[in-house]
Amino acid sequence: MTAVANVRPLPAPGHGGVDFEQRVDFGRLRDYRIGRARAALESSECGAFLLFDFYNIRYVTQTWIGGALGDKMTRYTLLTRGGEPVLWDFGSAAKHHQLYSPWLLPENSRAGMLGLRGAIAPGAGLMESAVREIKGMLVDAGLADQPVGVDIVEPPFLFEMQRQGLTVLDAQQLMLDARQIKSADEITLLTQAAAMVDGVYQDIVEVLKPGIRENEIVALANKRLYEMGSDQVEAINAVSGERCNPHPHNFSDRLIRPGDQAFFDIIQSYNGYRTCYYRTFGVGSATGAQRDAYTRAREWMDAAIEVVGPGVGTDEVARVWPAATEFGFDSEMAAFGLQFGHGLGLGLHERPIISRLNSLTNPVEIQPGMVFALETYCPAADGFSAARIEEEIVVTEHGAHVITKFPAQELFIANEY
Repeated sequence: MTAVANVRPLPAPGHGGVDFEQRVDFGRLRDYRIGRARAALESSECGAFLLFDFYNIRYVTQTWIGGALGDKMTRYTLLTRGGEPVLWDFGSAAKHHQLYSPWLLPENSRAGMLGLRGAIAPGAGLMESAVREIKGMLVDAGLADQPVGVDIVEPPFLFEMQRQGLTVLDAQQLMLDARQIKSADEITLLTQAAAMVDGVYQDIVEVLKPGIRENEIVALANKRLYEMGSDQVEAINAVSGERCNPHPHNFSDRLIRPGDQAFFDIIQSYNGYRTCYYRTFGVGSATGAQRDAYTRAREWMDAAIEVVGPGVGTDEVARVWPAATEFGFDSEMAAFGLQFGHGLGLGLHERPIISRLNSLTNPVEIQPGMVFALETYCPAADGFSAARIEEEIVVTEHGAHVITKFPAQELFIANEY
């Protein structure tokens, strides 16, 4: 199935609310997400989900306080069968939710503290008292004898749950299943986020000249993204010259030089919804080896997009990519992430995960409403250059819609001599 042609593009409207266009309906978005989470709970043998993964917390409670505190294993939420979410949050954030997040019952926004990933030792008793409170709530709800689904957890908290007699099951698989089918509002937010990166790449090609450093381009991209409304720039890879092969997955202070091949990955979120969006450029000029590597990477990308469609298995996508040994690696584990696909949403790596490492033996059926990125990588014959391309795909009943728009069919030469 080819990428969809002659169909109106998915909308990427302005970020503000207006009365003359239908844009993102955040109330509808919140209802969709809590509905999916409740359905996942009802389909399980659990009486409740206890969630620490900050993407799952946002999905269920529609709250966010940022990565600096969101990933310290202090925020957690309890969703019981037939009940409303209860959120324990960092200090004054709980009061803020009571004022500004009316979809949460005021009494269900509570201050909580478990230890900041061990900085407060378990011996202080914070975990013991938190588990006691949760267990009491389960007793009151008539769920004391049913397992509790947990997504990610610190070992001392898990041990305390077991010590107090709670049976713990894995909820992460259920929550990832719930999150993999995106609503129209989620797709609009993902498209808006991609449109922001379209613009940043225009900024990058205008400054991509000899003498600028990789880290300066990272700084420029961060500035522009936050000016556009990004709520988190998670990471930006900036890789050039001899650093292209092997791919280091980072950035440095290397000076860009004439004739370099350079690729970038912009990972950021708008209203929580993420991008993962690579582009490769020549700096001023390109050699035959660099162009050949780009052509192969583009062919692998186009072959993957051609396959994508409802009902297709992820193994069918993975099979069109070269085996690891065909582009210089000893095993699929060593080459993981280079010929690669991954779901996008509130998290950077959601379902489906597509690679020859896992998809050939454990395929997933592609469904309408899935949104994922496809990535290809090809080292050049010169031994140090490489091409890296990534496209973000929305799957509909009609096939694959590409929402990453900066030109990438041919190697783009920035500031050509």
